[in-house]
Amino acid sequence: MNDSGKGGVAPDRDSGTKEPRADVRDIQEVAQPTGTRGGPLHRLYHWVLGWADRPGGTWALFGIAFAESSFFPIPPDVLLIPLALGNVRRSMWFALVCTAGSVAGAMLGYFIGSTLFASIGQPIIELYDGMEHYTELGQLFQENLVLTLGTAGFTPIPFKVFTIAAGAFGVSFPAFVAISAMSRGARFFLVAGLIRLFGEPIRVFIEKYFNLLTIIFMILLVLGFVAVSVVF
Repeated sequence: MNDSGKGGVAPDRDSGTKEPRADVRDIQEVAQPTGTRGGPLHRLYHWVLGWADRPGGTWALFGIAFAESSFFPIPPDVLLIPLALGNVRRSMWFALVCTAGSVAGAMLGYFIGSTLFASIGQPIIELYDGMEHYTELGQLFQENLVLTLGTAGFTPIPFKVFTIAAGAFGVSFPAFVAISAMSRGARFFLVAGLIRLFGEPIRVFIEKYFNLLTIIFMILLVLGFVAVSVVF
């Protein structure tokens, strides 16, 4: 995960030149918390976004994706989008880095749920007002683990609630890792794929309809799962 130049922008190996880097100031706040302007969460959001304009942006993407899966409040998409826009040819690489970090962080979340729930896991879930979702997830994991975890990357419920709950309820660890990789990978590669195909012109569309895109993809994922279940 080597960066070359600011914001993880590497030279174009085909032409020996750099692709134009997206100005961070032009990246609208896709996942910026509402009602927190000037507050700690607002500043934390801009700290994450600022890594797109610094050396080490790719490492920061991995670290933020890792942390977000277990305790951190800012989603890695905030950094993934400007990094991919700054170097479209590497957009799928950034998605892979983001997925790897997120899955590794999910393992930490699972560990917190399985061994440190009372001391760490429950306080984290309560911090995100997720105890009601946590209780529901126990039943959903039993009813349909693949569908529940498979759509976790596309629901408004923080992913960390899923990971901690999975550990607390004793979900199969290999299944948890595999499904988490599928779910998170689908989310990040969807964003990176759109940027890879359409480049800078797709930026405004992603920023404006990001939540809608995730909902549509989640619906398609559920319908696909139902179709497979019916056929087989």
